[in-house]
Amino acid sequence: MKIRITQQQPAGAMLNGVPWPAKGEEIELPTTQAAHLVASGVAEEVTELEPKPKRRGRQRDEGEG
Repeated sequence: MKIRITQQQPAGAMLNGVPWPAKGEEIELPTTQAAHLVASGVAEEVTELEPKPKRRGRQRDEGEG
């Protein structure tokens, strides 16, 4: 599972034996570990899909009901 780190950790913090990734860095982790970090609020899931553009309603002409 790909996640993006959302919070900076203290200097010297480690993740799986390597220095903790910087805030904003994207990393790949096993799903259970990544889901735990997301649930803890220190990371967010990265989705590969582009967000759908927001639909805009039809604009009414003046005088239209």
